[in-house]
Amino acid sequence: MSLPDPDREAEAAAALGFDLSECDQEPIHLLNRIQSHGTLLAVEAATGTVDTAALNTGRLLGVEPRELTGGPVARVLPPEAWAEALEISGGPETASMVLPVSVDVGGVPRMFDVTAHRQGHHIILEYEPRTVALPHFAGYYQAVRRALTRLRTATTVAECCQAAAQEVQALTGFDRVVAYRLEEKDGPGEVVAEVITEGHEPWLGLWFPSSDIPPQARRLYRDNWIRVIADVDDTGVELYPGRRADSGLPLDLSHSVLRTVSGFHLEYLRNIGVRSSMSVSVLREGELWGLIACHGDTTVTFPPELRAACEFFGVAFSLHLAVVEERERAEALRASRERLDRIVSRLTSDLERSLMAGDDAFRGLLNADGAVFSRNGRSTTTGTGCPPALLEYLRARAADLPPGAIWETDRLSEAPDLPGEDGGPEEPDRSGGDGTAVGGPAGVLMVSLSRSGDFLAWFRRERPTARRWATDPSRPVRVGPRGERLTPRGSGAAFRAVIRGRSLPWTPTDRATAQELWRTLTGLVLRHEAQLASLNEQLRVINSDLDSFAHVAAHDLKEPLRGISNAAAFVLEDAAGDLDETTVRRLLTMRRLAGRMDGLLDSLLHFARLGRGGLHRARVPLTRVLDSALDVAGERLTESHVRVVRGDLPAVYADEDRLHEVLVNLLVNAAKYAADREDRTVEILAETVRTPSGGDPRQAVVVRDNGIGVPADFQHEVFELFRRLHGHDERGGGSGVGLSIVKRIIERHGGEVWLESEPGRGTSVYFTLGQEGGD
Repeated sequence: MSLPDPDREAEAAAALGFDLSECDQEPIHLLNRIQSHGTLLAVEAATGTVDTAALNTGRLLGVEPRELTGGPVARVLPPEAWAEALEISGGPETASMVLPVSVDVGGVPRMFDVTAHRQGHHIILEYEPRTVALPHFAGYYQAVRRALTRLRTATTVAECCQAAAQEVQALTGFDRVVAYRLEEKDGPGEVVAEVITEGHEPWLGLWFPSSDIPPQARRLYRDNWIRVIADVDDTGVELYPGRRADSGLPLDLSHSVLRTVSGFHLEYLRNIGVRSSMSVSVLREGELWGLIACHGDTTVTFPPELRAACEFFGVAFSLHLAVVEERERAEALRASRERLDRIVSRLTSDLERSLMAGDDAFRGLLNADGAVFSRNGRSTTTGTGCPPALLEYLRARAADLPPGAIWETDRLSEAPDLPGEDGGPEEPDRSGGDGTAVGGPAGVLMVSLSRSGDFLAWFRRERPTARRWATDPSRPVRVGPRGERLTPRGSGAAFRAVIRGRSLPWTPTDRATAQELWRTLTGLVLRHEAQLASLNEQLRVINSDLDSFAHVAAHDLKEPLRGISNAAAFVLEDAAGDLDETTVRRLLTMRRLAGRMDGLLDSLLHFARLGRGGLHRARVPLTRVLDSALDVAGERLTESHVRVVRGDLPAVYADEDRLHEVLVNLLVNAAKYAADREDRTVEILAETVRTPSGGDPRQAVVVRDNGIGVPADFQHEVFELFRRLHGHDERGGGSGVGLSIVKRIIERHGGEVWLESEPGRGTSVYFTLGQEGGD
């Protein structure tokens, strides 16, 4: 029985009466509330008319929101500042600028930092009072420059994250700064680096459930580099009007710097003793990689210049992290390339055997426990076996992918449409796991080789992984000092769990190596195909030359043989009375052997002509061809007392004269090798059978007798040229060419010929004739 996914169970949390789906579905960009240390206006860009105002504009700007809305923004913003703000109206919505603005509040000038950004047809203006003289961004330049210099010295991902946490802590003074890496786009996260002040317990190495950052929050983190919460106990300020007339929804505050956050998140922060926080997003290729999360023990208000410095550092850190990850990937790929080169150097035309050589290099290429090479319906495996159901599943998947495409999973039991039982991904286990591999395949990386379902695949067994969670991942909601809320946390209450049903994850290097091997194999196969085409052409020329040589040699040798035979005859006639008995016997043997040789040369001439002449194929009734064959072979069958039995005979696509020759040879053999029994038969019929080359069953013509049969040791030789399985005189002579001629005619038709025989019980000769429309 499968175990529940703790993250999904956490999100349900039904047993506690607290529905985490409310947190997941909360529209946090439409909360209609901002932090109260600043105020906000939404202004129509085209007219300069205030559309929405925060309810604290009277306190901060000296004009009540109901007076501001519907009027010109010029009442609280100088014309030159509005003109500057309008410059962002043609740019992306993520663009923003900070304007130093003086506003007359009750006759007293008051300085504000106004952050402006575009939201649809509006310009959002966010006012933050400047109570003391603060340095310009240039004042933070040296600090940021030093931070970036130290960051550049980090050469690994772990060093980068630790350096980033230290430099952000130095810039901001927060009491806890952690680098938090997400396992995947919607998965849990791990604290991978940390800087804390005295008195704070460490979180390094702790995991936090995916429910801690719901999907809509992850989207906002991706779209905004920085988020600051000045005071978790701030009740915030609502906007007026609460809903927009055109949409019926609150103002979209996705890119607002003053936007408050979810009440769930504020409760979360209060429950872990945090008074203020800041998050700097870390992006990788446009997706959220993780966060630099900062927690303070006291409230804090950050001026725009410091936020800009932290944002700039976050961008630089993301870029540097990408470079370091790429460097690590390149180094891993270089080592993998060396292993791949060693494998490629030993490849031959027998790809399966040479690729799967016994030193485990192939599966070791991707640090796998097993591998399989499936090609042309045949599979070769090494290491951990591949169950038949999984093999068919992978063939079907490969057939749906373009050649060279990668499909991978580190949790095979969760793959869609996979036959078999599902496995649970996580099992509570306070005793922990040792990380050793257990069970069958839990992870697969496959590269498709062709549209016919050929593929290469590597397998990894399940590797239980022990994790220390900041809370029980199956019960993230606990009864805390403020009731039933999201209450972590801390190493003192760490919950130990073991991840089950998963393998080690596949890396970008694994994927790149698999594709590189696919490219190498594709090039090798193409080269082999070109070499094979060249060899086939050479073989065609050689066969043509051999046919010509055999024809000329057989034709030219017949004349001297006739001369030898005639010379022996003349000697016997002219000196009949003068020759002793031994000489006469020798002359007669000479004539007999010359005649035998003449017969062999006739057969050789006929065999050579089969390779030189073309086929004239058409749809012909097999019954008509059999009738004409019996006109030739019927007398021989009658003499041997062999009865002919006809089955249902279809029309076939063949050269009628050549097919006539095939049947004559087979019928004569049935007469020649009839058994010593009363009821001697030869049956001609059609059957649907599977050919020796495999593939789907197809129609074949069968000539089946109940004669003496062919010994098993000789059955593979009967179609060879001049091969006779019985002595010359024992069964009425023969050159040993008949079945060779049958084989050559059938192969010229693109078909196959084979026999099944049991000594004393008879022989069945099967043949097919290729596809209609063939050469």
